Amino acid sequence: MGQTLTSKIARAHMTAGPSRTLVAGDVVALRPRHVMTHDNTAAVMQKFASLGAARILDPRQPVWPMDHDVQNRSEANLAKYASIEAFARAQGVDFYPPGTGISHQVMVAEGYVTPGSLVVGSDSHSNMYGALGALGTPVVRTDAAAIWATGEFWWQVPDAVRVVLTGSLRPGVSGKDVIVTLCGLYNKGEVLNAVVEFDGPGVASLSMDARMTISNMTTEWGALAGIFPVDRVTISWLERRLQVLSARGVERFSQADLDAWRTDPPAPDADARYEARIELDLGRVAPHVSGPDTVQVMRSVADMEGDRVEIQKAYLVSCVNSRLEDLEAAARVIRGRKVAPGVSLYVAAASREIQDDAERSGAWGELVEAGALVLPPGCGPCIGLGEGLLEAGETGVSATNRNFKGRMGSRDARAYLASPEVVAESAVRGYIAGPVAVDVQPLEYRFNRLDTETPAEVVDIEKGFPARASGRLVLVARDNLNTDGIYGKDYTYREDMTPADMARVVMENYDPGFASRVQPGDILVGGRNFGTGSSREQAATALKAAGIAMVIAGSFSQTYLRNAFNNGFICIACPPLVDHLRERLPEDRPTLIPGDVLDVDFARGTVSTGSETFRFVPLGKVPQSLIVAGGIEAQIRSRLGK
Repeated sequence: MGQTLTSKIARAHMTAGPSRTLVAGDVVALRPRHVMTHDNTAAVMQKFASLGAARILDPRQPVWPMDHDVQNRSEANLAKYASIEAFARAQGVDFYPPGTGISHQVMVAEGYVTPGSLVVGSDSHSNMYGALGALGTPVVRTDAAAIWATGEFWWQVPDAVRVVLTGSLRPGVSGKDVIVTLCGLYNKGEVLNAVVEFDGPGVASLSMDARMTISNMTTEWGALAGIFPVDRVTISWLERRLQVLSARGVERFSQADLDAWRTDPPAPDADARYEARIELDLGRVAPHVSGPDTVQVMRSVADMEGDRVEIQKAYLVSCVNSRLEDLEAAARVIRGRKVAPGVSLYVAAASREIQDDAERSGAWGELVEAGALVLPPGCGPCIGLGEGLLEAGETGVSATNRNFKGRMGSRDARAYLASPEVVAESAVRGYIAGPVAVDVQPLEYRFNRLDTETPAEVVDIEKGFPARASGRLVLVARDNLNTDGIYGKDYTYREDMTPADMARVVMENYDPGFASRVQPGDILVGGRNFGTGSSREQAATALKAAGIAMVIAGSFSQTYLRNAFNNGFICIACPPLVDHLRERLPEDRPTLIPGDVLDVDFARGTVSTGSETFRFVPLGKVPQSLIVAGGIEAQIRSRLGK
């Protein structure tokens, strides 16, 4: 069985895991090339200290660019930045001060991301690194602290979906339109918690900036990463970056590296195993807009123009669409024109270097001359910080990556996402519109789920980990059960909740009677994407406090899964079991306890009920060790001799 590019990169960075070919579901320990944290470095510093760690194991591994709250000149925020910079100097870590640029742009432009590398970040848009043929994926703050202390973190190999791009984009269509189309067309969880590997002849027609846009927004599509192949476009872009970095005396990759990537680029095997395949003809893509307030709903710009959706604010900002290509495209649209009365157009480059380049090309001056309001390089309004936020009753169109209700300002505002060209044209006209007419062609839904099955195997059982477990079935079959349902907001920020208190209120928002019906040793079986929503750890620890032995689900939110194992709580993905129980048992109640007993064989990776047995990917050494230790913090303290 061949390997995907994802599994190859994971294998190359693996420090512990199966000796066989990696498959989806394997939990492995990985040593990333770099780990990025931004303004949240302060929080990771606190977590790092709580582990009993004093020195970062490898100071070349972390990178700390400040980018989120750079407009905030308060004494407290400046003190936070100063403390991070001082810690960076003491530890020998690369630090980039506010105004340098958005963290993800810094990571790619400064040479930290290279083909075939694993680069993680404590930010959901770390997916962007996949544009360079790297595996870029987000981690939570505990993971970042663990990497500082030990150099590594654990990761579950996700499903891989192959996205085949054919044709080429027509004039007036951008990379943003491609990802908006994918998010809107495949909006039923087709790539949820998977890695998307782009392929096909259409890739060659996409610029590097377009690839960064698409990889970046695979996050909003629901994927854990979005990886492009390494080709002449990649190598040409890296050659230019090598010249820039070498002129400054910085060496993070060499000409020899470039020659090696050109000759033998990282690539999946011809017979790689994918869970699904999607095909998109780029020639059929037209300018589209996401929203309002969701990326899962799209409309063609041509359709929206007829409605004359008036706007009060427009944005050319963020890590997804404020690079030189984007700014120049917007400047061409707006050249010689003015921003419409009653509209504010905000512009912030992805980095100071990009702003300098745009000033030299004349694009920056054209935007300013048209009436654009300049913000410093950074996240700003994209994350709802600083100047230019949407106010109640306003409508905005933005070249950012997220338009969740309330993210860019008031919850009583409306936010649409579009390409830089559409944002610029809309700012001039005062309503959502495109600069050129592009024929809207019907888009075809081309999604194929491929046949895969879990291979049979037997794993060794670590000392202290049970070889088998049995428990009463507690069926909670709802898909997308979110963390608010598992552990409500009324308790999330209360520090006085004991484990007994947490056990009493667990699942309260989903099923008020749940806590009184479960008993220690029960095995909860959930639906697909269990634990979606916020990152609150209590959604895992409250079930553990209630005595639930483990959760078996069709699939898990990756953040939930990380929180569970990081707190010593077992989670197993076994879709066939969930499908079987749904067919056999009614779903007319939120929680069903039919009296069945589940038997779990951890060594063989099976779970049985009655005469039926279902297979899951066995938990190997890495997750078993986390459970035995009682969670990642205890495990790290033990490794550090604390």
